[in-house]
Order: sequence, then structure tokens, then C-alpha cells
Amino acid sequence: MKLKLLLLAAAGAALAIGAVIALIDQQAPRGDGAVEIPIALDGSLQNAAWSPDGAQIVFTRFRTGYNKAPGDIFVVDLKTGASRALIDDGANNVSQPGSTWNARTGNIIFSSERGNQHDQIYMTPGNGGADALRQLSSSEENMGYEPSFSPEGRSFAYEMHVVDEEQNGRIVIQKLGFSDVETITRANEDCRQPNWSPKGDLIVYQKRENDQWDLWTYEISSKKHRKLTSGAGDKTDATFSPDGSFVVYSADSSDSPYANLYAIPVLSGRAVQITTAGVYDGAPSWSPDGKFIVFETAALSQPGPGIAGWFTRAWIWFSRRFGHEWPTRLATIKVPENLRQGD
Repeated sequence: MKLKLLLLAAAGAALAIGAVIALIDQQAPRGDGAVEIPIALDGSLQNAAWSPDGAQIVFTRFRTGYNKAPGDIFVVDLKTGASRALIDDGANNVSQPGSTWNARTGNIIFSSERGNQHDQIYMTPGNGGADALRQLSSSEENMGYEPSFSPEGRSFAYEMHVVDEEQNGRIVIQKLGFSDVETITRANEDCRQPNWSPKGDLIVYQKRENDQWDLWTYEISSKKHRKLTSGAGDKTDATFSPDGSFVVYSADSSDSPYANLYAIPVLSGRAVQITTAGVYDGAPSWSPDGKFIVFETAALSQPGPGIAGWFTRAWIWFSRRFGHEWPTRLATIKVPENLRQGD
């Protein structure tokens, strides 16, 4: 059964949003309404982010399994379904959800472990051209992960670690063309996955305290930090809505052994659950017109009460119990009406 999703992109003063996007799926939607983006690639597809005009999605393809190097950067056209490799040179190249594809410059930012070097930050034009690859960070003592562009594309935030030390991540800001960094979190904290707001006023990130991850925001002008989430369970993979009023993220809880997607107001309010499939959903990004969210998921059909549903749940549990993460595909889901802005 073929399913067509029509995404009517809103026109913007700075963005040329106007293409009609059809997502054609060969399966019925999940029970919560999510549908797969049909991409003819094997491996694990992760960390999707929208192009500024909403017509394409950039993502990471790990060739041999979930988070297993090498990683390639691909772009899929949502109207034709055609995918093209942006960077597939055998290095471990990893893009991120959120503010990855900059509207002003057209560049895509990502991390890469190239040759004998540890991970650093790079960018490349979204229209292709590996010869235009540019290294943005360079440090013998530190690694760089999870980069995010500021809206004007002249600065970027990322997660910095001492080489060979995966703990105690620091969030730093760096300007294009400069090597100095501004560290915005403390060295004795473990903070990760920064993402810049569309207005450029905030950075959202996750911090580990009391054996769980919660989300925090950093205000650029005042340099103040504010805790955004609370309660049991890890909250990760945070990115902003296009108007900056919500943060969408992945979280687990006592009610579900697997993470689902949620959105929470930036100023105040309760979180709203978006996906309910009972399998891992993560790394979400909001479409530029505010109507869809793209994310990675461990399964595209919601396990039901029968033997097939039981087998799916059991196999995913067994795989994770013994350290094997289920390969993921990319899916979209409509944003709930109460989270849409400007309709």
C-alpha cells in the first residue's frame, strides 16, 4: 500500500520554501502515524536534519550497524526519493540532527575522524563537492563531536572531549576562521549534544547529573544556564522548533523501556509525547514549516499483541541486552496541532 504525505512548505522572507514534497512509503503507517522515508541504502540511517527549504534531508549512514564506523553523509530528495552521497570516503563522518544545514551559507557541518587524526569538526557545501571540504577545528589535545551552526553561519557549537576520554564533555563555541574556543560549561561536568536555536539566542544541551541526562539551555546574551527537563529517565538529542518556542527530544521513562519523542516549551510548560510505538525513536529534527518531525527509529511497524509483535519486542530487547543496537531507518511524523505555530 502506497502512502503519500504532502508537505506544503510555507514561504519565508529569507528562505525559498515552496516545494510540494511527497513521501512515498510502501508500508502502512505505524499506529502513531509515523511513516518511513524510503531510502535505498543498507546500514543504519541516523541523525537526520532538514535542508533550509525543507525539500531535502541530510543524514548519516553507518555502513555496518548502529553507530558503527565508517559513517557516510548522504542527502535524500523528498520529492523524488533519490539519495546522493555527500561524503563517503571511508572515514567516520557523522552529521547531527537540528541546525546542521545552514540557510545563509548553504553549508553542512559534521564531525569526522580522518586518517590517523581524532575527531574534529568539518563543513562541506550542501550541493556537493568533496574538494570543498573545510576543516573547522584542529586540536592535538581535544576531540570534537556533535556540531551545530549558529543561524548566521559564522559560529558553531560542539561537544569537546580530551583525547581518548569519553566522559566530561564540554560545550564550546568557536567562530569560523578562528582556533580559539569559548567554553560555556564547566570542565567537571559532563555536557553533550549542543544545538543552536533559530533566533541565535539559546543553545540547548544535555547534562548528566545523578546518573541521568537532562536538558539545559544556555542564553547567549546573559551567559545563564537553565534546567529545562526534570523527572525520571534520560532526555537526549534535543533540537528546536523553527520558531524556537519548543524543544523536541528523545526520552525513556518507567512507562516505556524504549525512548520516544517528546516536545517541551522553552519558557515553561509540560512535555507532550509525540511518538508511542514502543520501540526506540531518537535524534529528531523539526521541519522548517513546523508541520513534520524527522527522526531515526528501530522499527517502522508498531508491534502488536500477536506473535509477530511479541517476536519484534523480544528480539530488540535481546539484542540490546547483549550490547547490539538495532539498526535504524528514518521516519517522519506530523507535529501535533497543539505544537504547531503560525498555522
